[in-house]
Amino acid sequence: MISLLLPIAHGLLIGRQDLPIPAWLFAWGASLVLIVSFAALSVAWRDSKLSSDHWHPVSERLSRPVTALATQIVTGAIGVFLLGVVVYTGFRGTDEPNLNFAVTFVFVTFWLGMVVLSILLGDVFRAFNPWRAIARVVGGVFRLVAGQSRPAPLRYPERLGRWPAVAGIVGFVWLELVYGTSGFQAVGLQPTTVATATLAYTAYTLLAMLLFGVETWLERGEAFSVYYGMFSQLAPLEVRDGRLGTRRPLAAATHWARIPGSTALVIATIANTTFDGAQEGLWQSPIHTLFNHLSDLGLGPTAAFRTSESIFFAITLAGVAAVYWAGVRGMRTLRGSPALRSLGTGFAHTLIPIGVAYLAAHYFSLFVFGEQAQFTYLLSDPLGDGSNLFGTASSGIDYGFLSANTIWYVQVAALVTGHVTGLMLAHDKAITVYGDRVRASHSQRWMLLVMVAFTCLGLFLLSQSNA
Repeated sequence: MISLLLPIAHGLLIGRQDLPIPAWLFAWGASLVLIVSFAALSVAWRDSKLSSDHWHPVSERLSRPVTALATQIVTGAIGVFLLGVVVYTGFRGTDEPNLNFAVTFVFVTFWLGMVVLSILLGDVFRAFNPWRAIARVVGGVFRLVAGQSRPAPLRYPERLGRWPAVAGIVGFVWLELVYGTSGFQAVGLQPTTVATATLAYTAYTLLAMLLFGVETWLERGEAFSVYYGMFSQLAPLEVRDGRLGTRRPLAAATHWARIPGSTALVIATIANTTFDGAQEGLWQSPIHTLFNHLSDLGLGPTAAFRTSESIFFAITLAGVAAVYWAGVRGMRTLRGSPALRSLGTGFAHTLIPIGVAYLAAHYFSLFVFGEQAQFTYLLSDPLGDGSNLFGTASSGIDYGFLSANTIWYVQVAALVTGHVTGLMLAHDKAITVYGDRVRASHSQRWMLLVMVAFTCLGLFLLSQSNA
């Protein structure tokens, strides 16, 4: 992902050849941890503990500063300001992606950092969402003039569910990983492209809010609200009816996937990262082969390369979906199981921790090093024109901050923790679906295979991209 940004990109390890333990041994060890965890859950986890989130409001003294109108105005203004900075720096700044504020901010600070905040603090993006802030101001002006709220002219089709958000997230990743390449050596997205895409998405989002209503579109169609909202289901905090409260971690995710398209979103989350890793290893040779065939058919280099990448991106999406639905179909063989679609929807939330694991494992080093750049020279010199607003323009990235072994251990720990958490969610859900611990454990043998498959795939991709 955005190897243009830093001399060392996402999962890359310095001195990868000197890992203390062979990659295959890590894979065996991780699989063993999953199997032991599965056995422990089967014996010790006898009743559903996550079917209710047990939300409780915190004291008014703690809640008020978070939910106050003044806080909402400030956070919304910050979001709109940052949106403007991205557009301005994208158009007016240097064409060098690694020296332009917009590219690193969008694809590192925003794309990865907001996931971390969502998991820890809940739906933080809602407060800073610039499109929500703009829409609320427009709506407020309309109420002031007309004396009433403006009704949405169109009713949102229920069957669409969250599918527009799925398309938006896949499109965002495609823009970066596929469109942002112009040959076998990725040069990355130009800052002007990032700014143009930001303006286009802003217009599209505001139009959709105008047609279907602000809150409806935020819940169903706005890609980043739905995406970060998915991760916020794991958090112990939630604002409900204007009041901040605490809830049991992970529990809110249990009912998240009831809306159509939710399963596709979490599958796409895993597939997006999988494709990013496979570009550098598993898919590299097939992509080059297809590129040569398309070039022989008369396509130009850029078109041939983007077409090749798009095809393998689609294959990756289909492959990740196939692994999950194979596990669901296996569960369906247990007598008395619900319908296939119902099972798939009911267990989709168990993939959310795996999506987190893939993001953490693949982008950990990118995030650490990228944020060093973001809050030093990119902050002081956002246009890349030699300015030094905060006196940090001469600062660099300390690549010695993380050793190769530290990165590798974090990657493995993230994958194992995410998959064990997924197993825990799946076992808890199975108790609710099948009614008792024994039948639940029998059904989850299939999900164990899914988790082991995703764990080994993740480690394989890391070993390939880090080689």
